[in-house]
Formats: sequence, C-alpha cells, structure tokens
Amino acid sequence: MKITVLQGSPHKNGSSNLLANEFIKGAKENGHSIEVLDVAHMNMHPCLGCGHCGMNGECVYKDDNQTIRDILLSSDMVVFVTPIYYFGMSAQLKMVVDRFYSYTMKLSDKHLKAVLITAAWDNNEDVMPYCAKHYEKLCRYMNFENCGMILGTGCGSPEMTKTSVHMQEAYQLGKSV
Repeated sequence: MKITVLQGSPHKNGSSNLLANEFIKGAKENGHSIEVLDVAHMNMHPCLGCGHCGMNGECVYKDDNQTIRDILLSSDMVVFVTPIYYFGMSAQLKMVVDRFYSYTMKLSDKHLKAVLITAAWDNNEDVMPYCAKHYEKLCRYMNFENCGMILGTGCGSPEMTKTSVHMQEAYQLGKSV
C-alpha cells in the first residue's frame, strides 16, 4: 500500500512528527511504501473559494498543491499529522485540506484509507474532541475509510512525547494498517 503522510507542523522535530515517525516505522515494517510531505513548509496559498476549479479542475494558484494532489491521487492512504492549536489542526494542514476543493471529486472517488495523528500539550478530556470530530466528518464527506486516530494528549514537547504511551500507540497503528 502507498501511504502519504501530510505533516502539518511548523516544528520539523516536534511532537506530532515524532508520533508520525513511529507510525511510519510500523507501516514500513509491514511492507508499505511511505511518502512524507512536509506540507507546513511547502509553498501553499489558501483557497479563495472562487469556484474556478468547479471542485474537479485546475486551481487558479500554481503552487505545491499540484504536487500534493498528484501524490494523493496515486496513494491508497493519507495520514494527517498535526499539532493541536486552539482545539483544531494547524493552519498549515488546514490549508491543504481546504485546497482538496479543487479535486474533491477525484479524491473522494479514490476511497482512501485515512489516519489522524495529533499532539497536544494538555491532557484533559476536552482537548481532542473537536479535531477528532472534524477529521471524522472529513472522512465521511471525502469517502475516506477512518483507520484510526492517535490523539496524543500530554505531548507538549518532544521530551514529553518520547515518554508517552502515544509513541507505542502510533507504532502499533502503523503495524496494523
């Protein structure tokens, strides 16, 4: 299976990417090929909602969204990786998701498998539900098969994350896909 990992953290060596690396390790051990896109550092513009693409055509922007689109359309699974910022995904990852608009029909026809990997400083119960619900709705709307979530609470720094149970959870999820 070809898995595309969309890393949405501005911190290349941050907590969410540490968890993603454990997922990747497990998935590679299971024989899957992995393509990692550091979307937080790619040349992207926000969707204008101009309608030019008609949800199934060319976007007015000529940026790295074309690369992301081509890779996703040749994938079997997408992994959304994000720190939690104010109870949601990072703006960098959200911009990529918003730009799905220009190829919604093609992407939803793929019936991709999907995973969400998050990291948040707090570990109280109201940190993750909003991002998790957004991801679940995105999966339903885009015809993605939700294959699991790592909701990394208490992962406010790489040191905290490395000693959390979420590292093993991410590895096991990677092994299971």
